[in-house]
Amino acid sequence: MFILEYLKSPRKVGAVAPSSKRLAKKMVAPIQFENCRCIVEFGPGTGVFTDEIIAQKSEDVVFILIEQNQEFWHKLHQRYQFKKNVHVVHGDASDIGLYLKKYHQQKADYIISGLPFASLPKAASQSILAAIKTAIGESGRFITFQYTMFKKNMFLHWFELEKTTYELLNFPPAFVLEMKKG
Repeated sequence: MFILEYLKSPRKVGAVAPSSKRLAKKMVAPIQFENCRCIVEFGPGTGVFTDEIIAQKSEDVVFILIEQNQEFWHKLHQRYQFKKNVHVVHGDASDIGLYLKKYHQQKADYIISGLPFASLPKAASQSILAAIKTAIGESGRFITFQYTMFKKNMFLHWFELEKTTYELLNFPPAFVLEMKKG
């Protein structure tokens, strides 16, 4: 299914294979689960990062998944619809403010992103990054992975980079960027 969705919309799916469990662990490692109330995931795809987060979060933590792809959203909705405080939204990441309000959250403590910023149109990237900056407030964190550092300066325009790691055992290998409001 993942390859088929990539072939239909390569600029939106951004990868030919789902992320590895090792990349998922690196993406989730910065989250302080004991001190958070709301986590948002952009582009959960097949749910690799989602599973890692659900395994570690308490039931009280609100977890909002925002997936634009109809097929991925449908599979995610079927899989997680009965999980307490897990909300699977078919929508656009730039509308995060609407979804936070809908689920009675003032901000997101963490935004985990699987979005392919390297292949997204510039206007879409800018809209999403502006929405993230507002949504995380002063203390939230934005964590994303990218296959290249081609868009690093775009991220630095919006955020302060706290840490970069690299996961070689992913196809393709990926950089993990941890950022806060700059």
